[in-house]
Amino acid sequence: MTFNRFSYGFLWILLFSLASPDHSPAESLPNFIIINCDDLGYGDLACFGHPAIATPHLDRMASEGMKLTQFYSAAPVCTPSRAALMTGRLPARSGMCSNKRRVLFPNSKGGLPASETTLAEALKSKDYATACIGKWHLGHLPDYLPTNHGFDDYFGIPYSNDMDRVAVAPKGRQAFREPSIDFWHVPLMRQTNIIERPADQTTITRLYTEEAIKFIQSHQEKPFFLYLAHSMPHIPLFRSAAFAGRSRSGIYGDVIEEIDWSVGRIMESLRSSDLAKNTLVIFTSDNGPWLIFDDHGGSAGLLRDGKGSTWEGGMREPTIAWWPGEIAPGSVGRDIASSMDLFATFHALAKIDLPNDRVLDSHDLTPMLLGQGASSRKTLFYYRGYKLMAVRMGPWKAHFITQDAYGPGSRQPIEHNPPLLFNLEVNPSERDAQNLAAQKPDLLARIQQVVAEHQANLQVATSQLENENL
Repeated sequence: MTFNRFSYGFLWILLFSLASPDHSPAESLPNFIIINCDDLGYGDLACFGHPAIATPHLDRMASEGMKLTQFYSAAPVCTPSRAALMTGRLPARSGMCSNKRRVLFPNSKGGLPASETTLAEALKSKDYATACIGKWHLGHLPDYLPTNHGFDDYFGIPYSNDMDRVAVAPKGRQAFREPSIDFWHVPLMRQTNIIERPADQTTITRLYTEEAIKFIQSHQEKPFFLYLAHSMPHIPLFRSAAFAGRSRSGIYGDVIEEIDWSVGRIMESLRSSDLAKNTLVIFTSDNGPWLIFDDHGGSAGLLRDGKGSTWEGGMREPTIAWWPGEIAPGSVGRDIASSMDLFATFHALAKIDLPNDRVLDSHDLTPMLLGQGASSRKTLFYYRGYKLMAVRMGPWKAHFITQDAYGPGSRQPIEHNPPLLFNLEVNPSERDAQNLAAQKPDLLARIQQVVAEHQANLQVATSQLENENL
């Protein structure tokens, strides 16, 4: 075989391209970590205004990254909000919502449909390693577990930590005031196998953290997606012995401070592995605080109401985005954003085309996160089950139906004609005295038109939560 100068030149270019880290797919694609808490309130972190709960690691994360001050879950309860995060779609489109049975239970026969495309499945197309650690709550039967929705590994509980309550447990709220792990028969699973039942919830935050660090450390050579969904601070509240009595805010504060410790361990693992500069971390919650449990529930800060309602306290979440070298330290994202938007954002950053065979409700947040422009999201639809309760358009929020989850008001739905109208950038607490409906009839008419267009294109799916034949 003979070689000319062209042949040697071609071989040199080929060898250089194979050796150069700039051409490695694993180097060019970012890692993604979502840390999703359960029932965390907008006002529960020091960096979001809590005066007594100490969250130094999350505070550092915010000072090194971006606080998102108008970031929303897609629903005020866990199953539909988690489905929306995974699929980038309103829960009504996948059937993961209900007007009656609002979340999945241990006797539910359904779960997230196989026809839905999850973030994990999309990222697998670019050879991402994927792991789900923590609370899933999108179906506990084998067909619906994370390992059938794009995750290579699963370690956690399949539904909420207050489910599978045993008959001998104290009745009513007493079981939550003085909880014992034996009161709930919740399984801890690895892949599709139960490895502990009942799960020892006093150690569960630590176990999740250890599993997350193991996954990070064992996947340094290829891109990865880690979904860490803490069981806490959903009641019943548990924390490890090291955090018992540590917080000035009682047991709830202890639980939050242990989650903060967990975040610190994960961030340190990224820094020590030299992965930080190539990893986007999102910290958020699935819905607002469960206020009916008083000092065992969190705080929505200046926002109205909490979990279960479509007032701001039920769906606006304390959210932080961190990516050294990409997200400006100490920045604040004030644009409207949703957990559904992580779907389009991760697709864009991983260079994956969005699905074109379904309607998506996801917007790419990359311009806002990287300081290159504003979020493209201008509207937000607040659903309670299949009922459209409110709409946000720019700074304006119109309430068509309100239903309090907490407080002295009625917990029955109240229809408003004309709708209540608040400017959330002036009145984030949604004080009734600042209802501007009478002064803004033209604006309400435009919002009604947006609603009509949205509902004309909303194809809803049969509820997986209610149809026991599924």
